[in-house]
Parts: sequence; C-alpha cells; structure tokens
Amino acid sequence: MGKTPALMMLGTGSDVGKSLLVAGLCRAFIRRGLKVAPFKPQNMSNNAAVTVDGGEIGRAQALQAKACGLEPHTDMNPVLLKPQSEIGAQVVVQGKVRGSAKGAEYQAIKGTLMPDVLDSYNRISAGVDLMVVEGAGSASELNLRAGDIANWGFARAAGVPTVLVGDIDRGGVIANIIGTHRLVSREDRSILRGFLINKFRGDTSLFDSGSSLIKRETGLRDLGIVPFFHAAKDLPAEDVLALDQSMESIEDSKLKIAVLRISNFDDFDPLAAEPDVELVFVQGGETIPVDADLVIIPGSKATLADLAFLREQGWDIDLAAHRRRGKPILGICGGYQMLGQHIADPDGIEGPPSEAKGLGLLDVSTVMTGDKTLVEIEGSHLATGAPVKGYEMHIGVTKGDVQPMLDLGGHGDGAVQGLVQGCYLHGLFSSDSFRQAYLAQLNPAVQSALAYDALVEKTLDDLAAHLEANLDLDHFLELARAG
Repeated sequence: MGKTPALMMLGTGSDVGKSLLVAGLCRAFIRRGLKVAPFKPQNMSNNAAVTVDGGEIGRAQALQAKACGLEPHTDMNPVLLKPQSEIGAQVVVQGKVRGSAKGAEYQAIKGTLMPDVLDSYNRISAGVDLMVVEGAGSASELNLRAGDIANWGFARAAGVPTVLVGDIDRGGVIANIIGTHRLVSREDRSILRGFLINKFRGDTSLFDSGSSLIKRETGLRDLGIVPFFHAAKDLPAEDVLALDQSMESIEDSKLKIAVLRISNFDDFDPLAAEPDVELVFVQGGETIPVDADLVIIPGSKATLADLAFLREQGWDIDLAAHRRRGKPILGICGGYQMLGQHIADPDGIEGPPSEAKGLGLLDVSTVMTGDKTLVEIEGSHLATGAPVKGYEMHIGVTKGDVQPMLDLGGHGDGAVQGLVQGCYLHGLFSSDSFRQAYLAQLNPAVQSALAYDALVEKTLDDLAAHLEANLDLDHFLELARAG
C-alpha cells in the first residue's frame, strides 16, 4: 500500500491562521469527494475536546475533524500540553495523562514521544485519501529544533511535504518568510514546497512585488494569497485572545454576560454568536461589571489555584454583591466546584496536597479524587425541560443535599440554590433549545433564533469556498500526492 498523500502547514509564528487554513482545506477537499483527516502532532492548549475513544485533544483539531465529517479521535492530536503554570504543563499522550513536566524537562523528553506520534499518524492516515497536517507555533525556533515532534522533526520523520504560512495582518511577513527560510537547515528546507500569505486585507495585487521578492530570495513557489476571512469569528476559537478579538461591541444588547477569565473558555462561542448578547471577559485586575445580568465562572485546569487567583482579584466580593443585587451566577465544572463550601485535594492531584474554603454560594463540597472523567453525555435541564448535550472533563467528586441543575442519563448533575447554580457539563450552550430557554429566563425579550451548529457548518462551507476562490487547490493536491 502506498503512502497516504499529505501536506503540512507550518507557520512563521503563532496565530498566523494555520488552524483555520487546515479546517478550510479539509472541508474543501471533502467537498471534492475525498476522505480527509486532520493531524497535529503536538498542541499546547488548556481548551480540549473529548474524543470518541474516551480521551482528549486540542479544540482546534476537534473543529478540523468536524470539517472532515469525522468524530474527534485522540490520534488526530497525539501530544497535548495543558499548561498548569508559567513553567510547567500536563502532558497528555494519545488522550491520556502521562504526567507533568516543566519546560526544560519537556524539551529533554519530547523526542521520546515521536514513536507515539508516528503510531497515531500511521493509524489515522491508513483510512483516508488525504492528510492535512498543522504545525505548532513558529517553524523557525531553532532553540527547540532538537528532538522536535511538532514541525520539521515530524514532517521529515513522516515524509510529509510542507508549506510555510505567513500572516500579513501582523506585519513583517516578507522578513518572516525569508528569515524562516534562511534560518532552517538545508535538510528541513528540502521538504518545503512553497509559501502562502494569509489574512490579506484589500487589493491582493498590491502585494505582487512582495511575492516576487520572496520568490527571488528563497526560490520557493508562491502558492497564493488568502484574503482576510471575516466570518472566522463564527467558528470556535482555540485561544481566548482570538475570541476576544473576534467579539464586537453590541450597543443595544438585551443581555450582558460577564465571564471570569481564569482558564477554560470553550463553552461561550454560542453566547458570543447571539445577536442580543454582549459577552464580556473579565480580566485580572478588573472588577466584575455591576450591570452584568449574569456572571459565569468557567472551567479550570487547577481549581484551587484559580480559586486563589479569583480571591486575589476581589472577585469573591464582586460575586457576593452581584447576588445581593438579585442577579444570577453560573459555575461550569471547576467554576461549579468553586461555588461550593469546601474543596480538598488530599492526594495532590492538581499540585501539592491542599484544601480551601469555597465561595460558599452552593451547599456542596468537592474532593479531588479518582480517575479523570472524560465522557460525552446528554440529558435535560430540569428547570425548563430543554435537552442538553455536551461532555464532562474533570477530576473530583462533588456532593451535597441540593436540587440538581441537570438530569444526565438518569442521574442528577450540578446544583441550584436560588440565583446560584452550577454543573459539570461543558458545551451546554451549544444546545440551541437550552440556550434559548436559559436566555429567555434571564430576559424574556431575548427570543433567540440562532442554530449554532448549523452556523458552524455553514461557516466551514463558506471558508472552503473562500479558499477555492483564492487558491489553486489542484496544485495543493498535486504537492500532497508528489510527496
């Protein structure tokens, strides 16, 4: 059996649009009748998605799987790094936690993960016609080249040709592409097939001389220019910064929802897409807006550490005042745990063994114990009867004699006490009927008609058409097949 055709998008830096390009190329090629799968050898993100095989991968790869019409699988992102501090991260390999490592420790061991990466790649690629692969960060970080599994190291080990992507919207794209080409080794350059300019605003012909300069200095093929895709704001973002940048101020919004920016944020894209909702992320050092109609405490990678951070900002005081004003509070996963009376981590699962008083707004307590729960699940919202569907991704057992918020598969989940409620279910706002009912409870004037999943599917189709209109995708397919 011959090798599966593949092409890898490498970036001149982080956030140049690689994830979006891969999703768009995946959708464009399946629209041509090919069976396509995405792949990212290594990703660093705290925003993960639960997979069909009971693991977790980066959120961007879950969107790319959706673009391919596939269920997310751990083999699509075999190494996931989930930051736990500024210097260390949890290392997830093929969907399962393998341990934690500080930056220098991970650099020393990352090369040993190449067999796992290639194992996953070979398994996924065996069942499709085309692989579209995404690199990580910048392809010119020579200090990280030894033992690399994310960019050139993987591409050469798997025999995958590469394309260099530069972001003109950030400035300096000519220097970025030429500089990357000159910095990398001759062996790495040997698998580089061309360059691509992304996020261009205005008349692309104005860059003709720039493209000619890059070709002259590098000898690389010019694979085209992708104009800025404004509808990207309607797709799930992996980085909260990208979500911040995509949000528009809504002058006449009927609801203002404040989300404490502590860790996970992947539950809130559907709210950001609602035309009558103004979604505000409250950053460290800021106060919770007094005019917020709802405050949400999101999920957390390290609940006790984030609870301490929350208190350092004075948000515990703001939350108490918010409730006294007669306004609701919602906690999701780690946020739900924080709303309780007490949190204990006796085995040091999230760090050194410790415990802390919760915010005391729900009569529940949590003990960090047992295996990590990773499961897709559906049920209903007890107050409205609306169906919900999402996933649980947490460590810890929360107990209390309270009214549950949800019915998930015949058992109660979460708690409701007056204006305060919480649950473990991620993704519940993606359920249209629940979101519509929940927003109408907050303000009956909000009559949502948004079909969120249909919006994402349409945007992926529009992205594919955008790439078809601006790039020679036959050429991309030829490069993938030629290897």
